Amino acid sequence: MNLRIRDLREDHDKTQADLAEYLGCSQQTYSRYENGKVQPTPETLEKLALYFGTSVDYLLGLTDDPRPYPRKR
Repeated sequence: MNLRIRDLREDHDKTQADLAEYLGCSQQTYSRYENGKVQPTPETLEKLALYFGTSVDYLLGLTDDPRPYPRKR
């Protein structure tokens, strides 16, 4: 997962500080997510998936399809 969030962040021309601010954490914590030293909480994964317009499964490497799942009504 660490490579996916790094690649997505870079593809969106964002810095680690940008994503840390969005998530409400420190840049150091976000860096640890990207490096795989800390596992993001389910809530953090959901925020990242919404931000990047993808699914949590894609972030976790469980699928190679980046499209998000349909939202429940």
